[in-house]
Amino acid sequence: MPSQEIVATVGLGYVGLPVALAFGRKHPRAIGFDIDAQRVAELRDGIDRTQEVSEAELRSAPLRFTSNPDDLAEATAYIVAVPTPIDADRRPDLSAMLAASRLVASYLRPGDLVVYESTVYPGVTEEICAPVLAEGSGLSRDQFHLGYSPERINPGDQEHRLETITKVVSGESPKVLERVARLYESIVEAGVHRAPTIRVAEAAKVIENTQRDLNIALMNELALIFDRLGVRTSDVLAAARTKWNFLPFTPGLVGGHCIGVDPYYLTAKAEAVGYHPQVILAGRRINDGMGRFIAQKLVKMLIAAERPVKGARVGVLGLTFKENVPDLRNSRVPDILDELAEFGVRPLVHDPLASAAEAADEYGVELAALDALTELDALVLAVPHDAYDSLAPALPDRLRDGGVVVDVKSMLDPASIPSHLHYWSL
Repeated sequence: MPSQEIVATVGLGYVGLPVALAFGRKHPRAIGFDIDAQRVAELRDGIDRTQEVSEAELRSAPLRFTSNPDDLAEATAYIVAVPTPIDADRRPDLSAMLAASRLVASYLRPGDLVVYESTVYPGVTEEICAPVLAEGSGLSRDQFHLGYSPERINPGDQEHRLETITKVVSGESPKVLERVARLYESIVEAGVHRAPTIRVAEAAKVIENTQRDLNIALMNELALIFDRLGVRTSDVLAAARTKWNFLPFTPGLVGGHCIGVDPYYLTAKAEAVGYHPQVILAGRRINDGMGRFIAQKLVKMLIAAERPVKGARVGVLGLTFKENVPDLRNSRVPDILDELAEFGVRPLVHDPLASAAEAADEYGVELAALDALTELDALVLAVPHDAYDSLAPALPDRLRDGGVVVDVKSMLDPASIPSHLHYWSL
């Protein structure tokens, strides 16, 4: 390990930006690289469109932001933090990771270290990325070093941050492992966990979110059952949580670039080695169907309230994949919108954090002003942003008498809902 690593972080999104900033504070000449020149220009101006990092922190960061690949040439350690989504067939899409590997390879020198943070299935780092690095650099496999340290960034969470979460690290050999460990120990206050192999670290990452996905799927299935029984799920969970070892998961829409995606990386690899996962895919089917279920429930409630369905004036609050973040990737709220469209309903959608341009480009949704959500037949509180905390008192002003309120995450107190409105929560 060089006496002082020059660290280049490749990819400055939700994962890469905090990593780059952390290395910038501890390692002189640290580099933050992204192929999006506009993103880099914004960061230089103190603007983080993800809203995870403040203007003051960006402006004071001892970090060189760049979109010029040649600036990577002086690095001794590369941290690759690019997206690993799924394609339309729900298969792993490694295109960004491979492109980043080819980019890094063109600047790789003997003794350099490449560490991947992107979520993958076991084997990707060594079996897919390493050959790309070798071919692109012209180096033999023993001339550069390989590591893997899975990201654990939770967007919108200011408590569990990079520095406060134990970092899993791994390397292709004991010597490389120690180099990777020392590198991350320099920025992670909580310390590191040394995984015995890269494949173990890859597997650990992919099951973290698979476990969460399955726990939420159980809650969603319970919600489907309790709805038929006429029992409010949140009341059941409040009672069950009084037991000391009951896990506090709740039902809801499961989107984003982690929980709704990572299980498919594991199942794809499992199927490649001849095993067809049953429990994991069953959980995915339940979670992927919740948007459709919520929309159909809303339609039934409109019919029960003797309101016309086709052409109904419906407001939807929230479009991002989770509360208090602007990230629209893999949001499941559009599932609600698509199902309502099948019934002739074109909702008015509001989100205080989402980019109007991204909403239109990604989902064909034109965001509406909150003031436009009036004279509604129904209102869906899809994403409980803090900006909606004071919503309940204003409901009578937004909904017609006999209107329907669908509270996906049980944000509202049912007792606060006026008696002339029909309320339901997941």
